[in-house]
Amino acid sequence: MIAESTTPTVVLAAVILTKNEAKHIRECIATLGFADQVVVSDSLSDDGTVQLAEAAGAIVQQRPFDNFAGQRNAALEAVAAEWVFFVDADERVTPALAEEVRCVIVERPEVGWWAPRHNYIAGQHVRHGGFYPDYQLRLLRRCCARYDPGRPVHEVVILDGPAGQLQNELIHYNYDNWAQFHVKQRRYARLEAQALRGRGVKPWPHKFISQWLRESWRRYITLQGYRDHWLGLKLAVLLGFYYGFMPHWYLWRKT
Repeated sequence: MIAESTTPTVVLAAVILTKNEAKHIRECIATLGFADQVVVSDSLSDDGTVQLAEAAGAIVQQRPFDNFAGQRNAALEAVAAEWVFFVDADERVTPALAEEVRCVIVERPEVGWWAPRHNYIAGQHVRHGGFYPDYQLRLLRRCCARYDPGRPVHEVVILDGPAGQLQNELIHYNYDNWAQFHVKQRRYARLEAQALRGRGVKPWPHKFISQWLRESWRRYITLQGYRDHWLGLKLAVLLGFYYGFMPHWYLWRKT
């Protein structure tokens, strides 16, 4: 007779991807007590993130970074839980959102849930230009979800089943200052250039400007970034530059 396992079933695991997130990791983990397990998927941090996460009660798994889709797929494979809730280290889960998450995974048939976010950039709350409600597909039934490897940045979930929308927001402290904003956007632009190269996209010079203008217009006019006044204009121009111009520039330079 085979003895039954005494290991409790993990219904919900909160997973945080990290790379040198010592500033944020403890406060993030402190908001995740509603999960049955907290897992930190770390990309070889060297600033004390791992030690702080373990001291806060998280399970730490380490993996060299390749791209965001790859990191999330690896976490889905490594975590033995029915549901996974992905949270970034600079995000905070409110008590209302925590309660809602525990409710929907028991009572609802959907296999994925989009969470709205409030975004703060360099300490300023951004309400328009695509920054609110800024839905993110983060709560996933693990057996029904995987990330598209063709989208290494601004990753996309392939979901085998219906998805719903949560009502309560994540709080996202997105970029502590403008210097950090520029560093991260250059990193994202290089990853996007790699994805374009992998799809065989050619670096046509006219796209340097046309894509910049198109994205800036989308942010400022279509998504009403103008309602955030000067901040909305600044973000529209900068994100047009980093989302539109820079990937094609890196593609052309093969960097």
